[in-house]
Amino acid sequence: MSGSPAESGEAAAGPELVIGLVAAPGAATDLANDIAGDLADRISARVPGRWTIQLVSDRLVERPADLTTLVMAARQRMLAEGWQLVVCVTDLPLETARRPVVAHASATHGVAVLSLPALGPVAVGRRATDGIVRLVASLVGDARAAPEGSARAGRAKARMRRRVRELGATTVHDDEHGMRLLAGYVTGNLKLLLGMLRANRPWRLAIRLSRALVAALAAGIVALVTSDIWRLSDALGPLRLTLVTIGSVAAVVATLVIGAGLWERVPPRSTPRRQVVLFNVVTVATVLVGVAALYLALFVLSLLGALLLVPSGLLADQLGHPAGIIDQVQLAWLASSVATVGGALGAGLETDEAVREAAYGYVPDTELTGD
Repeated sequence: MSGSPAESGEAAAGPELVIGLVAAPGAATDLANDIAGDLADRISARVPGRWTIQLVSDRLVERPADLTTLVMAARQRMLAEGWQLVVCVTDLPLETARRPVVAHASATHGVAVLSLPALGPVAVGRRATDGIVRLVASLVGDARAAPEGSARAGRAKARMRRRVRELGATTVHDDEHGMRLLAGYVTGNLKLLLGMLRANRPWRLAIRLSRALVAALAAGIVALVTSDIWRLSDALGPLRLTLVTIGSVAAVVATLVIGAGLWERVPPRSTPRRQVVLFNVVTVATVLVGVAALYLALFVLSLLGALLLVPSGLLADQLGHPAGIIDQVQLAWLASSVATVGGALGAGLETDEAVREAAYGYVPDTELTGD
């Protein structure tokens, strides 16, 4: 299936885009060798651009390995090779949320994974080819989900073409332009950034980090029943409470990003530099939104706890003046900040794999489970 003449001309005039096809040694490599010949044409027919397939036989990770470890290893190989995207064909059985799946695509990482065992015993080559084409389209923002000819389809195709242009854009190497590149990347492609952020579902981050959540709740309960916290919340005032809030949120974000190695160093001279810059922006934004959602939830719980567990008369005795709703809100405010710092301590106890799994969203390709 080919696009319009204008789209075809644009694709032909654009830069060459390289997809790394990394297959595990053995049956996965044999399959990749069989299907690699027409993959570029199949992908170009669905996604605008001049695509090239570079096949590599590499297991990437030692068994046993989970999906998160495999995705991170594939991304590191992509950055080292200078590919625009990478598709990993693995012989490992994979699962997400304890459910076996066939394929995953992470637009944030530029990585797709196809599980060979889950393709079944028949028509494996056809299903693998269809799956890889669909995964690549998903990585750049497939426009086929919208009805053909509709305004939504037109916007989706425009986003896809913009994403392809960004993947093949020339990298600026000097530091001054690098800072300008970062600003232009965020402001000029805000929709892309928000789309990638939404795919990560950052509001679910706190729920997935059980140890951080338990530590935060424990710290919040202790803060609410401590009279020193009552007096301190009254003495600090709104400005200092705001600074405490910013500090507590920043502590959790730094613990997650630095502790789990989520931040990637921007290579000084390599093709995917722009991708790394955007990836780091999305990573920090994902964690920041997730922690902010945690803080908001803790504030609501703390306010309910302050209203139910701390009588106004007892609070007034400790403060030395009549206590009203403002004092209850300030108490809940400070308790939320203390609880968030407790969440930072709990986050430090989480494994790197657990943090990465919580921070990044993987989209299963359910179409492949059909036939």
